[in-house]
Amino acid sequence: MIAVVYRLAYALPNIMPNSNRGATGFQSNEFEQEYDRPSKSQLKREMTALQKLGAELVAEPRERVKRVPMPEDVREAILDCQSIKDHEGRRRQLQFVGKKMRTLSEEELAAIQKTLDSWRGLSKADTAAMHALERRRDKLLSDDDALTELRAQYPEIDMQHMRTLIRNARKEQAENKPPKAYREIFQILKQLQAAGSTPDTSENDDAEEE
Repeated sequence: MIAVVYRLAYALPNIMPNSNRGATGFQSNEFEQEYDRPSKSQLKREMTALQKLGAELVAEPRERVKRVPMPEDVREAILDCQSIKDHEGRRRQLQFVGKKMRTLSEEELAAIQKTLDSWRGLSKADTAAMHALERRRDKLLSDDDALTELRAQYPEIDMQHMRTLIRNARKEQAENKPPKAYREIFQILKQLQAAGSTPDTSENDDAEEE
């Protein structure tokens, strides 16, 4: 009996919960890494951006695509998409292109974007301004308050028309339709910027990082 009590006393410190651990016996910092992961909304924005970049490449002439620095499997997916005429088949292949784009490294994506920008003859300032407008357009689709902010900056904007475009653009994305309204929103933002003061999109940068 004494031997049993001795063994139990010896093992007790090993089975008692550590004061630095939770009720389950795990240290509180063992799951901290979970909170460092990107949010679902951030991941969705990144996936949408890569899908859009893939669609831009599909829209370029085949000879140009062949000169873009990228892995051959990604190039093959893009060229295959260009050759598909059936709407549903092309839609599925375009989704596959987006999936392939997500396998690229940051350096590969930067090289592709640099090539596309050079074709458009854009300077670094032009590219930054264009991307700022794109972020503002995306915020219009994701945040209803963004349209109110836009009207406060540009009182002359046709609110009814913009609401219709935003609703149609959301529907286009949901149903994988051609981004007609989505592109028109960008053109309107571009015209507003040219006609008035440059939109202050710096506040959107922090929101995009959240």
